[in-house]
Amino acid sequence: MNAEQFAKAKALGFSDRQIAHLTGSTEDAVRAERKRIGLVPSYRLVDTCAAEFEAYTPYYYSTYDRGDDEVRPSDTKKVMILGGGPNRIGQGIEFDYCCVHAAFALKEDGFETLMVNSNPETVSTDYDTSDKLFFEPLTLEDVLHIYEREKCWGAIAQFGGQTPLNLALSLQKNGVNIIGTSPQSIEIAEDRKLFAAMLNKLDIPQPPNGLATNEAEALQASKKLGYPVLVRPSFVLGGRAMQIVYSDSELSHYMRFAVEASPERPVLVDKFLEDATEVDVDCITDCGQFSDPKQGTIVIGGMLEHIEFAGVHSGDAAMVLPPHTLSQSVIETIRQYTHAMARELKVIGLMNVQYAVKGETVYVLEVNPRASRTVPFVSKAIGQPLAKLAAKIMAGKTLKELGFTEEVWTKYWAVKESVFPFNRFHGQDILLSPEMRSTGEVMGLDVDLGVAYAKSQMAANSPLPMKGRVFISVSDAHKKDVAEVARQFIDLGFDLIATSGTASVIEKAGLKVERIYKLTEGRPNALDLLKNREIQLVINTPAGQTPRADEVKIRTTAVYTGTPIMTTLSGARAAALGIAALKKSGYAVQTLQEYH
Repeated sequence: MNAEQFAKAKALGFSDRQIAHLTGSTEDAVRAERKRIGLVPSYRLVDTCAAEFEAYTPYYYSTYDRGDDEVRPSDTKKVMILGGGPNRIGQGIEFDYCCVHAAFALKEDGFETLMVNSNPETVSTDYDTSDKLFFEPLTLEDVLHIYEREKCWGAIAQFGGQTPLNLALSLQKNGVNIIGTSPQSIEIAEDRKLFAAMLNKLDIPQPPNGLATNEAEALQASKKLGYPVLVRPSFVLGGRAMQIVYSDSELSHYMRFAVEASPERPVLVDKFLEDATEVDVDCITDCGQFSDPKQGTIVIGGMLEHIEFAGVHSGDAAMVLPPHTLSQSVIETIRQYTHAMARELKVIGLMNVQYAVKGETVYVLEVNPRASRTVPFVSKAIGQPLAKLAAKIMAGKTLKELGFTEEVWTKYWAVKESVFPFNRFHGQDILLSPEMRSTGEVMGLDVDLGVAYAKSQMAANSPLPMKGRVFISVSDAHKKDVAEVARQFIDLGFDLIATSGTASVIEKAGLKVERIYKLTEGRPNALDLLKNREIQLVINTPAGQTPRADEVKIRTTAVYTGTPIMTTLSGARAAALGIAALKKSGYAVQTLQEYH
């Protein structure tokens, strides 16, 4: 292309990458040629005060139309913060919280903050959050333009979730000073082979696993591991296309239709640990600043124990802080593993680790050397602004200087519950899986764990009932444990209803239960009773990976009628605990500040 065509293509909105694709070139070559002929965007200002008086907080967009550049120059040291990009289900808004806190913290320390984000529905794009806001897509081309135009000192890619993290290595190759944990360390955590090598070196167990670049390799790996297995693409956002697979036919279907596997992007096949307890850990550290990482400080911000068993995405799971069932030795093992990995990866700022605990054995599922979805929740629960502290560490301060060197173990319970959009998606099954579906979260706080859980359910719009009837229908795998849960609800004064299979098991335990028809057998059945508001709580665990049609109908009807529903026995136990606590002592309300 000649210079005139080039300028026209850019003015029409073609990216360097698109031009490279159309001309059989590479993005780097197109960028170099564009710079050689002096073709760079100018930035125009959107006046936030409509020209009535001078706007101190305008925002900018780039254009290739000829005209003045309206960016206001300044000599202050600048840090660019990369946001999370467009918001969608599976991309937690919690990352925006971290970006906003980073902007506030760096402003306090005398930096000029530049926010790059393209989502008008966030706080990071509010006019008064950062010193300058660039309303631009999070692509390598657009981020480099701003960085070079503004002569930034550094950029933060750790706070916007997976979107900016995937850009970190390319930005660094193009001369961007990525502050915080190095892109090389991020690569070790993301690349399965490098990650496994690190865990072997540190003698930390992970679930048996394999890699597959095609269907045959996937079948071979799962044969070696044994079903069930968890399959997922590498570099995944919000658990997209992650699935628990129970047979060869399910695995073949997944490899053919759910993912495109290649040597550059292999599919990860992990042995799925059934009935394991999952634990999320957020820690903050400055050890990457020192030549010897052992000189640095590592503080665990919070350990969150999932209420649901492993296999539910951490963005969807209900969690308890501090852990409520783990032994002291397991907690100590988790602490040791977290410290060892933070030092090995030379982390500067935040790190999140997901563990699975089976018996007394602790397995590492994954490590993210970045901010995680749980950082805002943990920060509010322990009363320490982790994202702010992390931003200051990335800019050069140490935890000792900031006065945060001790773990905070709260004297109360904090329960995180997720909020789901199921009532907006008619016919969509509400079962939780490794793929994230929640659109928000709430917190329940109390000195009694049962009351804290009950508060979280109230906040998530499905308050626990104090009396009435409980419908129970569980899969064969859960029948051995259902009598114990049924007894808890009878002791609380509830009447039980069940279909024949579950009812037989409950009756065998000497408990009273009313039998009703299955959906295919006749009426009245569970749907009729739900629509007539004759059921106050549903306990329904799925029968295998492919749910039966009548199960889906019961679960979706419960959602539309606003009936609380538990799809795991651990959730049902938590509900019984909550109801018992409310009946015994009721609940009081305190502000977050009063707890701290």
